[in-house]
Amino acid sequence: MTTKNDLIKEAWERLEKSIIYYRGQPVGTIAANDSEVAAVNYDQCFIRDFVPSALAFLMKGQPEIVRNFLKVTLTLQSHDPQMDAFKPGPGLMPASFKIELKDDREDLSADFGEHAIGRVPPVDSCLWWIILLRAYTKATGDIALARQSEFQEGTRLILQMCLAHRFAMYPTILVPDGAFTIDRRMGVYEHPLEIQVLFYAALRAAKELLLSDDDNCTCLDAIEQRLAPLTYHLREYYWIDLKRLNEIYRYRGDEFGKEVANRFNIYAESIPNWLSDWLPKNGGYLAGNLGPGRMDFRFFTLGNLMAIITAVACDRESQQIMNLIEQRWNDLIGDMPMKICFPALEGLEWQIVTGADPKNRPWSYHNGGNWPFLLWFLVAAAQKTNRLELAKKAIAIAQSYLDEDEWPEYYDGKKGRLLGKQARKYQTWTIAGFLVANELISHPHYLDLLSYEME
Repeated sequence: MTTKNDLIKEAWERLEKSIIYYRGQPVGTIAANDSEVAAVNYDQCFIRDFVPSALAFLMKGQPEIVRNFLKVTLTLQSHDPQMDAFKPGPGLMPASFKIELKDDREDLSADFGEHAIGRVPPVDSCLWWIILLRAYTKATGDIALARQSEFQEGTRLILQMCLAHRFAMYPTILVPDGAFTIDRRMGVYEHPLEIQVLFYAALRAAKELLLSDDDNCTCLDAIEQRLAPLTYHLREYYWIDLKRLNEIYRYRGDEFGKEVANRFNIYAESIPNWLSDWLPKNGGYLAGNLGPGRMDFRFFTLGNLMAIITAVACDRESQQIMNLIEQRWNDLIGDMPMKICFPALEGLEWQIVTGADPKNRPWSYHNGGNWPFLLWFLVAAAQKTNRLELAKKAIAIAQSYLDEDEWPEYYDGKKGRLLGKQARKYQTWTIAGFLVANELISHPHYLDLLSYEME
């Protein structure tokens, strides 16, 4: 029987085997190392995928690869000011990069979504980049890197892109479907929770990282102006518990004017049948999306857990989210921590919303599949809320399957019992997520790398 220490040792060995080298320097990790399946783009380094790898290396006292990653990806950031509909705007970070040989010389090749399924640019990459820069700074004490002029400019470009004037009346960011972790059509366009929470975390990170000088004063002022309304908006309007659900159920539609209860014109008929019985009396969560006449009542895991870690959710809401996870353990955790969203889209709704996507069939992949990389988010949220019994229980479940199943990308089925139909094995963020989860249990102070306190 494989012991926990043996499993951790194997995970570190596999993580180190996934490292990408550029001109002799470690700069990232590949998405997966599955020799049985064609690599396609799994041999590239994805910014979002590298985050748990980076945290693992920082926690192990190996910051060089993280520093190199931050420098390399900064050189790939888009700076093109031309209004070209086929090019990324200034500030955007690529979804991924790979090393190519050109005239016997290694070169970096970035993908901004030109090669992605659906050709959607990654909105989350630039937000994760700022969050990771802060984590590196806190782990190493190396404030000089973030204060270099090119890093200050790179951070400003991201903020200018995110804080630009838009056709919007909300403090949230409007994005297309497939622009973040859920990168296929799943009805998550508009104002998805994950992007809003990452946006909040990136704003707070940038507030710490930007120097108070003439170059940054406009950005710092914009951050201050955006943070308070963004926080209020998410806590007030995205929040769902039984009290809030009863308010929505009794809403009057088509109210006009400033002082109205139903500000987004949500109709009671849009409340799904499963919700009232599924929602515990002492539980709650942040809705997956909110916009004009639209509230997505699905539970999206990454956004809710990051809301706890980054203090988007207040202390009461954080405890209620953990209560929900505990009381709906079979639905959200099952046999592998944990489900990326709940419930799955099925039947005609699945056909219409996903475009009958066979990879996102019900209870598979992004449509209700179980993703082991989410383990570290769950453990971090449990640390933040002092619910360590849930963290330890989740790690024990993952430990009993991951090695035997060869560290898969995702699991299928209502309880996550089936190895994902198209899941890659030896998925790097599955491996790194397990390591980070265990490091957080052993060394709780590592939570400070990503955590914020309420303002």
